Amino acid sequence: MTMTDVSAGTRARWLAVFSVAVGTFTIVTSEMLPVGLLTSIAATLGVSDGTAGLMMSAPGLVAAVSAPVVAITTRRLDRRGTLLGLMALLAVANLAGAFAPNYPVMMAARVLTGVSIGGFWAFAAGLGPRLVPEGSVGRATSIILAGVSVASVLGVPVATFISSFAGWRTAFIAMGVLALALLALLATTLPPLPGEPRAHPSKPVPRQASARASEGRLTWLSSRPPTTASSSSRPVRSGPLKVVLVLTVLIVSGHFAAYTYVRPFLEQVSHAGPALVSTALLLYGAAGVAGNFAAGAWAARNPKPVLVTLAVLMAFSVAALPLIGLPLIVLMVWGLGYGGVGVTLQLWIMRSGGGEMGTALFVGAFNVSIALGSFAGGRIVDSVSISAVMWVGAALAVVSAAVAGISGRSRTTGS
Repeated sequence: MTMTDVSAGTRARWLAVFSVAVGTFTIVTSEMLPVGLLTSIAATLGVSDGTAGLMMSAPGLVAAVSAPVVAITTRRLDRRGTLLGLMALLAVANLAGAFAPNYPVMMAARVLTGVSIGGFWAFAAGLGPRLVPEGSVGRATSIILAGVSVASVLGVPVATFISSFAGWRTAFIAMGVLALALLALLATTLPPLPGEPRAHPSKPVPRQASARASEGRLTWLSSRPPTTASSSSRPVRSGPLKVVLVLTVLIVSGHFAAYTYVRPFLEQVSHAGPALVSTALLLYGAAGVAGNFAAGAWAARNPKPVLVTLAVLMAFSVAALPLIGLPLIVLMVWGLGYGGVGVTLQLWIMRSGGGEMGTALFVGAFNVSIALGSFAGGRIVDSVSISAVMWVGAALAVVSAAVAGISGRSRTTGS
């Protein structure tokens, strides 16, 4: 095998990694899409802002169920085909939402979005070891997960920017077209990713086969199916994993209780126009991207103090929003804090448990939290006020910081 062949194989592996990262960005941006478009969608489809918030709750709940269900039911199928099918489903869902004539049709489209989100994210997060050599797994995983974090903080502002010029339906169309383009890219770059083999009696491995397997690592590690026999039950019993799942529910629920309704808050309380709303969310997104990479580097050593710091930043900024007339700086602090939450929790999960099922549980908890937060926030918005939901978000961030702070060292560091 020549150096040229090895170099070409390396480029192909990393192209696949970046394709999957774009995939995670696309699915999470699709999930968050209604946040910056909530007021416009509610007005067009004739529902209240609180009811429109169910467009966030529905895919979150569906994704929480679909993550473990898809992981189990397709465990023997080639992951490549499964990922392509889920991305095709996402394209259909976004385009259906773009042309939805009424709210029930929109909700049906959002349910399909949830199925795609849960399955794709659950598989994508664990693909690093199957796409690159062992020494590069950490970097590959960080890149793939960065797609999730960047989407959470940058996808919404970009969609809001598009809708401010061309309407909310155009934002949905853009995401549908992106999903179709990504479907073609994944089909081109992803190698075969065999599922779990069926159980069969142990057989000795011929020396020649072992040699061929070693040589194959220089081209594609992905031809090797995952070994999950010992990891399927361990994450469920893991004490540290349970702590992280609790923290996920607390901090993510609090965030989305408030963030789902940030646009109506800016319009009704801060009296911001469309241009200022777009600018504010873009600044929030830029700060969030910075928070994502800063927290990722810090949390790799010890995620506990990182999460405590992020939760404190979120609590301070969200609580300050109702008190400040033009909250651009406060929004940036909020973005900086939440931008690091996803990667910090994922690194904590990786230190606390393993296997696709462990990742599926985290994806499920994360999406349940999105649904719970946006649903509870909607009820508070409709029954109390738009400012009250910010106080709820801040309170849950405080509780998250306290829970993370009092958890034992062994539970936080994985040591």
